[in-house]
Amino acid sequence: MPHYKMVVFTRPKAGREQEYNDWYQNVHLRELVAFPGITSAQRFKLSATLGEADAQPYLSIYEIETEDIDSVAQAIQNAAQNHQLTMSDAVDLEFAEANIYQVFGAQVNKPGHIM
Repeated sequence: MPHYKMVVFTRPKAGREQEYNDWYQNVHLRELVAFPGITSAQRFKLSATLGEADAQPYLSIYEIETEDIDSVAQAIQNAAQNHQLTMSDAVDLEFAEANIYQVFGAQVNKPGHIM
């Protein structure tokens, strides 16, 4: 079965980081992993930048396994448009970006390092 990663960059509105983090971790991730095909989700906080661009402070990566990625993407979009997802106004949607990538190529690991 094909494997995908949905990568989402976001940021909270000014002064609302705690509310944003609580909603994202305890509500939003759980709602999305309930979708068929989405098997897990994990969040990350920016630690360093390697370029000069203004990077988003938060990243979420969703693991997806499906034969029909278009139906998974459409289901997420429909749920958002039809207000079937609990949204928080603490997230600054102006800076949000979401993309889905299909696993392409084998993972390369450092010799002797077990993942």
